[in-house]
Amino acid sequence: MTSSGDLSAELRQRITAGELAVGSKLPTNAQLMAKHGVSKATVTKAIATLADEGLVYSSKRAGTIVRSTSPIALPLSRYGQVLAPGGAKGPWETATAALGLNGHMKFVSVERVRADSSLAVLLDLCEGDELVYRVRQAVILPSDVVQLQHSWYPASIAEAAGLDRDGKVVGGVYGALTGAGHQPTRASETVSARMPTEDEAAQLRIGGRVWVIAIERLTRDAQGRALEVMRAVAPADRLQLTYDDLPLTEG
Repeated sequence: MTSSGDLSAELRQRITAGELAVGSKLPTNAQLMAKHGVSKATVTKAIATLADEGLVYSSKRAGTIVRSTSPIALPLSRYGQVLAPGGAKGPWETATAALGLNGHMKFVSVERVRADSSLAVLLDLCEGDELVYRVRQAVILPSDVVQLQHSWYPASIAEAAGLDRDGKVVGGVYGALTGAGHQPTRASETVSARMPTEDEAAQLRIGGRVWVIAIERLTRDAQGRALEVMRAVAPADRLQLTYDDLPLTEG
């Protein structure tokens, strides 16, 4: 008798062998039940196992889809390449283009908010000061969402750089800040790993047991003024952060 473990093992082998390609649909529950002589509960459990491993994701409209697990390497040098204003690509688009991928930073929303205690400390502001809050998705076209980005800016800086407006920032935020006279000079990143929230898992099309990398980046100008707090989340099996050519001694 075929168990859920047997069924998930067979489907896993077909996925890893490329028989079921990235973006393709798994057979329907009814097809799997008929072929293997198993119950719906067995099929459901087998697919849930694959989702927990990050191999598939389920869509109410499209069924169960094979998910990409190809890693995307993001070097630290991607920031330095987009500081000049007027460019066509931001750091995500620059880094993915170097890998032969069609990366796109998708604008989601922008709004004005008040700084909570943690953001106020990071941005050297007072709690309750006005911020501009932008939400974006880092995508491999046509629709592979790899990273969720949430960014906060002091309102005056965002206004000067045009970051308080709807729409994509062509050339990236760093180029826009430089063009407004606030050139990013130093960035500090904190990287951790955790389980995704339900909303994060849905947006990233991952099972709830696929770990995510959580990144917090604080950017300052040459005078030490805080320009941006960015918090990003990405599946841990997709994103590789490369901190290239860091000095090991001062000077």
